[in-house]
Amino acid sequence: MSSPRDFLCVPGVPEEAISLLEDQKLNDKCLHQVAQVTKTRVVQHLSTHPFSALTVMLFGAMAALPVGLFISFALVTALMLAIGFVFFEVFLLFAGGLTLLCVLSGLALFSVVVSLILSAFRVTIFNILKYYPKQVEVREKESDSKLQD
Repeated sequence: MSSPRDFLCVPGVPEEAISLLEDQKLNDKCLHQVAQVTKTRVVQHLSTHPFSALTVMLFGAMAALPVGLFISFALVTALMLAIGFVFFEVFLLFAGGLTLLCVLSGLALFSVVVSLILSAFRVTIFNILKYYPKQVEVREKESDSKLQD
């Protein structure tokens, strides 16, 4: 039974009462911490020297604005860096995809042109080879006829 909730969780005790007791326990803890801080030498010195206390208070109040501005600048810069990084990555992916598209289109065009050239050579060579035996026969006949004469 370390917390008031464990002790008071019985039928008939309203939940609001339990939460109020827990809040009071937290407030007591905060008051105890404040009491410990007020016992330090710095706070005791400032309580006896009001001008020093005013100087420290003014410095703290006036330093809050530049520190706050710096923290907001750092957060905005980090946010813009993250957004910029995402946009930069998207740009790089777009440029890479466009480059890949151009290279693949060039390869497709090159392969079509090479295929057409090779097909033309094939048709030409097969037509030449198809008529070559006839040419050989004609030459043989001519040579035979010359030999007979």
